[in-house]
Amino acid sequence: MSWNGSAWTKTDLSHLNHTRLSDVAGTCATAAWSVAQPVGSGSPLLRWYGTTWREATFPGQGEPDVRLNAVAVGPDRQVWSCGSRGGAASVLHGDGERWRWLDPLPVASASLYRVVVRSPGEVWVCGDQSNGGGWSGLVARWDGSWTVLPPIAGLRLGIADVHSAGPDDVWAVGTEAGIGGPPGRPGNPALSHWDGTSWTRVEAGFSVGSLSGIAGDAQGQAAWISGWNYQDQSRSTYLHRDGDTWTVVRGPANAAPAPYLNDVTSVPGTTGFWSVGMTSPTPAPPTEAYTERLEA
Repeated sequence: MSWNGSAWTKTDLSHLNHTRLSDVAGTCATAAWSVAQPVGSGSPLLRWYGTTWREATFPGQGEPDVRLNAVAVGPDRQVWSCGSRGGAASVLHGDGERWRWLDPLPVASASLYRVVVRSPGEVWVCGDQSNGGGWSGLVARWDGSWTVLPPIAGLRLGIADVHSAGPDDVWAVGTEAGIGGPPGRPGNPALSHWDGTSWTRVEAGFSVGSLSGIAGDAQGQAAWISGWNYQDQSRSTYLHRDGDTWTVVRGPANAAPAPYLNDVTSVPGTTGFWSVGMTSPTPAPPTEAYTERLEA
């Protein structure tokens, strides 16, 4: 979907062989990238030309073990996509014409869910890694080589998004699945801060649900976190940062039956933010796409 300043419009994807889009990133009305789940082969990389989406050619295209889970574009229009190839977690980097896979992440049994550009040549990735009896939160930085931060401890903890204001100011959000309980048991929201030495877990303000995305303000400081409060689904749930404190903020009442947010992002050149998700936690009809506009 694309926003023209007053309304969202769906773009036609009927000519593509894909199942589910997992991420999108753009630089202007005529340049954007997306990644999708595979159909019988490896994940496709899609390119927007202003009027249509087309599959892009890249090393490993069509290989059955290639997965592209997320994509980001920097101000220099360099494209970064995280996923895996050959059984190893890695990042695909290119300019639209020339592509290369970075050195594999030096972590065994890792999965990457998000890639974030902090500055040209510096990107952050997050996900999870096996710890022998489950998995721990994973955050790493690429600036010519990999720096992997210590695992974020938790009971089956996955990190959905990361925001770095500097090497000693990194925020990570996600969900801790925990152990036990019935099938489909909701997890617990997880918020952690890296101060350059260690991770500190921070209370999210609600206890059952998830945290899905984090966005920075115009000064580059973490500002908004999108979430899902299982115990009160009457409206959307956010965390908003005020100084050193994160406060729960609720979205508008009666905007959707039970809104579920997947991500939040800043609007470049403004103080506003967009959040996106679904009108209910279940991704099946009659659930529809859902958006909210936030003003700082």
